[in-house]
Amino acid sequence: MPEDPLHLSTRSGLPEDLRVGLIDFPRARWSEPTVAEMARFWLGVHDGFRRHHAHLGALVSPWRDGRSDLRTLHGRLIPATQQFLQHLDMHHRIESGQYFPSFRNLDPRIAHGIDLLDRDHDVVHERLEALFAAASAFHQAILGAAPDVADHAARLSDVIDAMGPLVLRHLDDEEEIVIPLIQLRGGGLV
Repeated sequence: MPEDPLHLSTRSGLPEDLRVGLIDFPRARWSEPTVAEMARFWLGVHDGFRRHHAHLGALVSPWRDGRSDLRTLHGRLIPATQQFLQHLDMHHRIESGQYFPSFRNLDPRIAHGIDLLDRDHDVVHERLEALFAAASAFHQAILGAAPDVADHAARLSDVIDAMGPLVLRHLDDEEEIVIPLIQLRGGGLV
């Protein structure tokens, strides 16, 4: 079976038919003072996820470089991971449960784009489950003073690295569909 070119793990961006709103409201205009409050909020939340994921990587970096020990990594990374997991999961639940059903009907040209974003949430959720499992295993290994605790830390670090491109691709693609829609159709959509 051929791989889906629009699957989150294989696409490098949205096809042109899903970028129709960018013709009238391109990314270069998203910082204008006339941008709808809801669009600014959406962009701010997404920027927060980008920063938070980068922060997770920055927490791992000193340990990988030998400038930090496992207990320090654990004390910083586990709470940050938990916060990231909770916020991203809640954000996706709100989008899929409230916003996406409303957006789907606003512009028939992008209805299949909203469906694509919903499918992305399933892929990201799988990565969140892997992140949770790796973080839990590292946490339990530290608590139990397991001899393979460094292996658990390395697996958690790898999961953080692997999920980054998928989360960032989803955020960018979602913005290219949703931000023009909010701006062009009005901020009080839901």
